[in-house]
Amino acid sequence: MKFDTSIGFNTDLKDVPVLARACEAIGFDALWTSETQHNPFLPLALIAEHTQRIHFGTAVAIAFARSPMALAHTAWDLAKQSNGRFILGLGTQVKAHVERRFGMTWGPPVARLHEFVLAMRAVWDCWQNGTRLNFRGEHYKLTLMSPFFNPGPIDHPAVPIYIAGVGQPLCRLAGEVADGFLVHPYHTPKYLAEVIRPAIAAGVNKAGRSANDVIVSGTVFVALGESEREMARMQISFYASTPSYRPVLDVHGWGHAGEQLSALAARGKWDEMPALISDEMLEAFAVIATWDDVADRVRARYDGLVDRIGFYRPFEPGVDEERWQQVVRRMKDEG
Repeated sequence: MKFDTSIGFNTDLKDVPVLARACEAIGFDALWTSETQHNPFLPLALIAEHTQRIHFGTAVAIAFARSPMALAHTAWDLAKQSNGRFILGLGTQVKAHVERRFGMTWGPPVARLHEFVLAMRAVWDCWQNGTRLNFRGEHYKLTLMSPFFNPGPIDHPAVPIYIAGVGQPLCRLAGEVADGFLVHPYHTPKYLAEVIRPAIAAGVNKAGRSANDVIVSGTVFVALGESEREMARMQISFYASTPSYRPVLDVHGWGHAGEQLSALAARGKWDEMPALISDEMLEAFAVIATWDDVADRVRARYDGLVDRIGFYRPFEPGVDEERWQQVVRRMKDEG
C-alpha cells in the first residue's frame, strides 16, 4: 500500500517548501492538506513548485464552501503545474459549519456532492475537448463558457477526485462517481470491512464500474507512548460526540457511549469526554505501538482494507526524521 503524510494544521506557508522537499526525500507517496485553520490550496502550489515526484492533494477541501466552477479552475491549474500529481479531495462538512462558518447554503449533501463532481467534470470536458458547457442539475447550473474564461487543454486532464465521508450514502457515492474515498480517521477496521467497503462496492456495482476504479485512502490514529494514548483518547471522544458519526460506534455496540459523549459536548464538558473512551475502544480506533513496530502493526491491520494509508500525525522536518525514514522503509517493504 502507498504511505502518505499530511501538513500540520498550523504550518506556515513559508515553511512548506522545506517540508515538501523533505517529504519527497524521505519517500512518502503523497502529502495532504486539510481545511482547518488555513486555506487548503495555497500550500499545494508551493508543493508542486518545489517537488518532482510526490503526489499531493486536499484531505479535505469543503466542497460546499465553493462553486464547482471556481474549484474546477483551482484544480486545473494545480494539475497543470504539477504534471498530474494533484488529487482533489472533497468533503461535505455538516450543516452548522456550512451555514454558520462558511456562510453558504445547505442542501441534501449526497445529491448535491454528486452534482458537484459531475459539474466539475463537465467544465473540464469543455476546456479539454471543446464540448459545449451545458450542465443542468437540481443544485447547479453551468451553461456559460466564453473563450476569455477558458484556460484550454492541459497534458493531464483526468484530475482524480476523492470524496470523504463516514456514513454509507457517501461511501456509495464514491463507488458511483469518484476516483477514491478518503476514510475519516474516526473509524475502525471492523467498520471499514463491514460498512465502508461494502457500501463502496454497492456504488461501484450500481454504476457498472470496476472495484479497481476507486482507491480507498485511510488515515489512522497511532499512539506511540502513554501521553499519545491519552491524546488519541481525547481526539476519538471529540469525533465520537458527533451524532452523524454514531454508526461507527453502533457497529461495535457502543452507541450508548456516543449518546453520553454528545450530551457532554452539548454542555461544553470537553474535559470529561475522554474518560468515556475505554481501553477497548481506544485499541479499536488507534494503533498502539512503538516507533520500531508501528509500520508492521499498521500494515497487518490494514492489509486488504485500504490502498493507501497515513498516520494522524504530521511529519515535521528535523523531528524524528530517522524514525520516519525507518517507518517509510517498512511500509514500502513488499517482502
